[in-house]
Amino acid sequence: MLRLSHQYYLIMSNEGWNLEHTYADLPKIFYRNQKPVSTPASQMVIFNQNLAERLGLNAKKLKATPEIFSGAKVPQGAKSISQAYAGYQFGHFNMLGDGRAVLLGEQITPDNRRFDIQLKGSGPTPFSRGGDGYAALLPMLREYIISEAMFSLGIPTTRSLAVVLTGKDVIREKVLSGAVLTRVASSHIRVGTFNYTSAFGTPEDTRILADYSIQRHFPELDNQTLRVDTSQDKQPVRENKYILLLREIARQQASLIAKWQLVGFIHGVMNTDNMAISGETIDFGPCAFMDSYDPDTVFSSIDTEGRYAYKNQPSIGAWNLSRLAESLLPLLHENKRDAIAQANKEVAYYWECYNANWIVGMRTKLGIMNAEQEDTNIIMELLGLMEKYKLDYTNTFRTLSFPIEKTSSLLEMSEFSTWLQKWEARISRQPQENNALDIMKKHNPAIIPRNHRVEEALTAAELGDFSVMHNLLTALSKPFKDSEMYAQPPKSTQCGYKTFCGT
Repeated sequence: MLRLSHQYYLIMSNEGWNLEHTYADLPKIFYRNQKPVSTPASQMVIFNQNLAERLGLNAKKLKATPEIFSGAKVPQGAKSISQAYAGYQFGHFNMLGDGRAVLLGEQITPDNRRFDIQLKGSGPTPFSRGGDGYAALLPMLREYIISEAMFSLGIPTTRSLAVVLTGKDVIREKVLSGAVLTRVASSHIRVGTFNYTSAFGTPEDTRILADYSIQRHFPELDNQTLRVDTSQDKQPVRENKYILLLREIARQQASLIAKWQLVGFIHGVMNTDNMAISGETIDFGPCAFMDSYDPDTVFSSIDTEGRYAYKNQPSIGAWNLSRLAESLLPLLHENKRDAIAQANKEVAYYWECYNANWIVGMRTKLGIMNAEQEDTNIIMELLGLMEKYKLDYTNTFRTLSFPIEKTSSLLEMSEFSTWLQKWEARISRQPQENNALDIMKKHNPAIIPRNHRVEEALTAAELGDFSVMHNLLTALSKPFKDSEMYAQPPKSTQCGYKTFCGT
């Protein structure tokens, strides 16, 4: 088991670093030793003080020490590595790995939780695949903004501790300011980590990774592995804990993707290397939030076929889980046919969990707190109207969270008025103590990181003005507080938004 010794606390640095290295204790196949590349200069751009304090760090001291977050200075107790993994990218298998990131270690918090501390954009590694290993400022700020917005929305996510300028230019289509983002995650174990081990390691390597994953993320599974046999002797037998691992990952992924769908978030590149087994949102590349509701929405400039469109995210989650199950087959059962059958059961369980999470979440967004057979029809009819009339996804649900005014533009559509009557009739049939509008206000955000607002903040930051970004982050930290400024959808000239794999 992964346990922290009392002695370890005694050597905690005066900056608050309390690093362990359980991942680096795994066999060498899983990583390469790699130091971050020293940079010419370090300038703090943004520092997440609340997160630092949660991690048990000395926020005041670290905020004044930007070189720790650029890679120029290694924290006390760090043992930096780059992790190996592979991935099915747009359905095709590729060897990957941390091409521009190093893991400094695992910070143990005052409440004995464990979080990876990773520098992203800190220079080339053995996995760089011809890339320079560096990152530009604006994509790093974009990840900071979106990941913190996801956290405030209550969606499991990696977080951002700091972004610093390195003083080193990065050459892309033009010369850009180099930067490093410090990412905090429950771990960086991905579906693609198992894909890699299955392809390039041995079954024993896969077993070691699976055991480590259970100990780190799902220790309760070791206490759930005894059951009573249904045979006459009724002897206790041990469940296959690797089946339980797959089942728990399926449950976590189903819950996460349902949460994405409920707020209109589109990840953009759901390759298996971008899916964390912890159930956290990871790798904020070409992601964005929908404005007007359209299930076919794609923001990524490279997703020309719409593989990762909004409507496809649940099925891609199942596809990725199938690739994980394939990697785990030798552990699921000694008979391959039985192993495949068990894997198919867990994929079916994923769909069961996803559908349950989605329908409960949608009911809550509409103030429905008990189940009736017609609920799905009411939900789908509303979504159909939103798509037909190009209604803003976030604002429509937020508007429904308040009494509909007679002057509302929604009432100009006769179809919507008809739907509204059905919905109000449905609400009237549930217990009176359930105040539907109060419930809805707590589950329908007023503020999301609107694409045009994010770009506005990044454009100002590129010119050296970070106040726009700070104001946006302040608003995003309270997503259920109404704000006329940040709730405004983009003008027609700001539509057609595209994102790029820059993070």
